[in-house]
Amino acid sequence: MQPDTPKMVSEDGTYPVAPLRKDSIGVAVVQTRVNGVNGDSPATDIRANLDYLLECIDAAQGWGPPSDLLCFHEFPLTGFSQWTRDQHYRLAIEVPGPETEAIGERCKRYGCYVVFGTYAKDPDWPEHILHLMILMGPDGKVIGKHWKQRNVRGMFPGSEQYTSAIYDVYDRFIEMYGVDAVIPVETTDIGNIAMSAVQFEPELFRCMALKGAEIICRVATGGFEYDDMRLTSYHNSLYTLICNNSVSTHGRNPGFFEETAYGGPGRSAIFGPRGIELAKAGPFETQRSTRIPIKEFREKHRIPDLHWTLYRPVLELYRERYDHSAYLQDLPKGKREAFKLFAGNARWMHYW
Repeated sequence: MQPDTPKMVSEDGTYPVAPLRKDSIGVAVVQTRVNGVNGDSPATDIRANLDYLLECIDAAQGWGPPSDLLCFHEFPLTGFSQWTRDQHYRLAIEVPGPETEAIGERCKRYGCYVVFGTYAKDPDWPEHILHLMILMGPDGKVIGKHWKQRNVRGMFPGSEQYTSAIYDVYDRFIEMYGVDAVIPVETTDIGNIAMSAVQFEPELFRCMALKGAEIICRVATGGFEYDDMRLTSYHNSLYTLICNNSVSTHGRNPGFFEETAYGGPGRSAIFGPRGIELAKAGPFETQRSTRIPIKEFREKHRIPDLHWTLYRPVLELYRERYDHSAYLQDLPKGKREAFKLFAGNARWMHYW
């Protein structure tokens, strides 16, 4: 560890916390449709998506006991579609901005936290399209604005994502925000919350657990592997929420089928420690909720007991398929350009 590296993991199995406002909290996944906005003139569609999101917050809090935490899917404001890169940048929102201000008003009204994903842009990162996870607090403010750590690579023949994840701009990200911001955990009065849209990378969620995450909010749009989510709780002994989009019976998702390779729409779920399924949705718009005895859980919970000495010699020799920070030198203009960039930089042979 470098001398200036912050102490992100405790040696005694504990972790930083904030005082809890109650012993037991209500959490819910709110599974809604996805509506891809018009890339040429996105404002009207984004406003409609925002209004619907606000309506769904009202509906989620209007039936049964209110929830302290609502988790929405990956793109409730922008949806996704076959946009050009210029269209994609145009529709990306700013955070904070008018959309988060409106959602924040609902958070104040109900005294709750809201999690959702979005495409975004930032004046500190001109031309970069960011993929963020947002945590809104009961004071109406943005509590967490977490970048997606990495995009999946090598999954789509001839095509790669051109959005800028942390790995793609790692060097500058560290200079601006520090290494602790790469895998952030928010200490709130309902528990320690981490968020991510990453799939198929258990090491990321183990690191969240080591840094004290008690609730991990995971999101998807278009599908996910159920066991990837369940095992986050099973292996790390914490709570996991996964929210996916519903069947888009009243939405539109240009360029995509409802059914995908990873299960398609629906199946949002909540898992408890050891991977126990506490709630699960079907394919349609719905809310699924449960209660978490957060005080009792925290009294017994410790970070994972990882035998690092066994694994360090192997992991220190490992080299990634692609080097980090590639988008600091060459920002792709589209998915095919991104593919060419990574194909040229790959240490491993492509299988197509």
